[in-house]
Amino acid sequence: MPLPELDPEQRRAALQKAAEARRIRAELKQMLKAGEVSLGEVLERAGSADALAKMKVSEVIEAMPAYGPVKARRLMERLDIAPTRRLRGLGPRQTEALLATFESRS
Repeated sequence: MPLPELDPEQRRAALQKAAEARRIRAELKQMLKAGEVSLGEVLERAGSADALAKMKVSEVIEAMPAYGPVKARRLMERLDIAPTRRLRGLGPRQTEALLATFESRS
């Protein structure tokens, strides 16, 4: 299925929307790394912010202090979360398990 043809104005609007979503995600990851927001707050915000809801769970975990790609992958395997899962797609048990993991570290 080919991508739809966009006129220049539609293309510009789509590019602006994508840039804004990237900026929001980058700010959130920076705030997580600095400890300014908790994982619970991120999951709560993802319920209402489309840009955050589309973030991969692995990106969020990797933004947590002391977590990198390897620890994030191992944690996701242990919690039975697919590597491609996005915040919006987390089930209630997966959400609870993630929150419990990071609350116990606090």
